[in-house]
Amino acid sequence: MIPASFAAAISDPLFAKGFGLAVLITILVKVVVAFAVLMVSVMLMIWFERKVISDMQNRIGPNRAGPFGLLQTLADGTKLFFKEDLLPERADRLVFRLAPYFSVVPAFLIFTVVPVGGVVTIAGHVVELQVADPPIGILVVLALSSLAVYGTMLAGWSSGSKYPLLGSVRASAQMISYEAVLGLTVVVVVLEAHGLSTRAIVDSQASAFWHWNVIRLGVIPFVLFFIASTAELNRPPFDLSEGESELGGGYHTEYSSIRFALFFLAEFMNTVTMSAVVVTLFFGGPDGPGFPVVRWLWPILWFAGKTVVFCYIQVWIRAALPRLRYDQLMDLGWKRLMPLALAWLLIVAGFVWSLAWGFAIIGGCIVGGLLLAQSMKVARLRRDELSLAGARGDGGDVAPALGSAEKVGG
Repeated sequence: MIPASFAAAISDPLFAKGFGLAVLITILVKVVVAFAVLMVSVMLMIWFERKVISDMQNRIGPNRAGPFGLLQTLADGTKLFFKEDLLPERADRLVFRLAPYFSVVPAFLIFTVVPVGGVVTIAGHVVELQVADPPIGILVVLALSSLAVYGTMLAGWSSGSKYPLLGSVRASAQMISYEAVLGLTVVVVVLEAHGLSTRAIVDSQASAFWHWNVIRLGVIPFVLFFIASTAELNRPPFDLSEGESELGGGYHTEYSSIRFALFFLAEFMNTVTMSAVVVTLFFGGPDGPGFPVVRWLWPILWFAGKTVVFCYIQVWIRAALPRLRYDQLMDLGWKRLMPLALAWLLIVAGFVWSLAWGFAIIGGCIVGGLLLAQSMKVARLRRDELSLAGARGDGGDVAPALGSAEKVGG
């Protein structure tokens, strides 16, 4: 039995009666079921993405292995498993072998704190349909998403090759930059939910659909989180870490066989996982109208349906948008999304405190935004002037030169 003080500190009701054999078996079953569901979801996600993109591009897509090509992912995985596992001569052997797991493991662990349904009663214990419900669940999500950077960085560094190293540096800078935007939008949700537990965030939206955070926080935090999560996952149009025309394939250029498959698996697992996190934070998680028959099943179906919608949006974006330049990617993150996320956080915090403070902060953000825009405009004009002066070769002020040119032209 666990101490009562420790059980009280755990938000999961499974531990309310202490820790015993039934609790241990329940935990193990939840872990196995979550892993199996996530792996099957990843297999279907790979097939779904290939099929949807082929339809959007007027192609056929997978159609040979299994009905409608459903077994194509299994065939590709089997082929990769039996391919030769290459190890570069200059590679750091231990780090090179471990790096793929730094990408896969955080993706699965994030899914463990996501509520996929309501609660059921098993052997007298109230069981939440999620693997774990820590009191700081959303902080666990942010911490684990940050750990994925290590897999990317170590994979490029340990390869002993320049192209993977360049790809890993670009990917790390990109992921760290957009992690800041993710954190600010999550703080906005926490302010409104008054709790860090993912279950508490879902429960705060459960009364009606207009209480979903996407509505009561305004659409802006959701849009910021979705864009930042897409960039965090290196998904198109933010897949700069593996720009084939520039880097040969990115941080996993030197990988083959099952280790390359692990990076491939991590990318699609993260897509499913972050879609589930978006649903949890902004769209009520498993919340939705239910029916008297099989009450526990309807929340699961609502959660799965919402997650599929966001997986489809990710695929749609990949098929529709071209890849950004790297300077455009960083400008979007630091000069556009970051100020907007910070301003929205201040506004929400002001309204949580009082109505007067909220409107006062809105006015201050408008004034600050105008000053910031003006300063950026002046800096851009000055940079253009210096560039023009450098092109002329005089290195001095451009205005007199332009004036004399106009006189000569006149």
